[in-house]
Amino acid sequence: MSISILVYILSGVIVVLLVWIGLTEYRFRKFFAGTNARNLENVMLELGEQMKVIKETQANINKHLVTVDKRLDKSIRSVETIRFNPFLDAGSNQSFAISFLNDEGNGVVMSSLYARDRMSIFAKPIINRKSEFELSTEEKDVLEKSK
Repeated sequence: MSISILVYILSGVIVVLLVWIGLTEYRFRKFFAGTNARNLENVMLELGEQMKVIKETQANINKHLVTVDKRLDKSIRSVETIRFNPFLDAGSNQSFAISFLNDEGNGVVMSSLYARDRMSIFAKPIINRKSEFELSTEEKDVLEKSK
């Protein structure tokens, strides 16, 4: 009877080992699915190549972001407008002052003076939030408002 018990135990161990081998084989097939790899070394090599491509792509994206940030700093980001009446006896708030500035405080202030018989437009360059030309009160106000 001891031999038959030993045969049953060995049969049970063999069944357990076969199930375990089957599960392991299933897991490996699932792991290698979608790759041309036939072993773990090939999978690791493919993953290494993919990581290399990802790092190169990330470096290119970072370079592009630096370029975009530099361009964005120079683009017009602040636009402000003030309407006013320069003449007490005529019209309404048809005149205006408008500023176009980037993050560095460079740009232009434009102003328009409207009168019944004419309209004048002035543009003054701004560097570091200052102009080499004298600014009117309204132009100073719109420049201050654009901060």
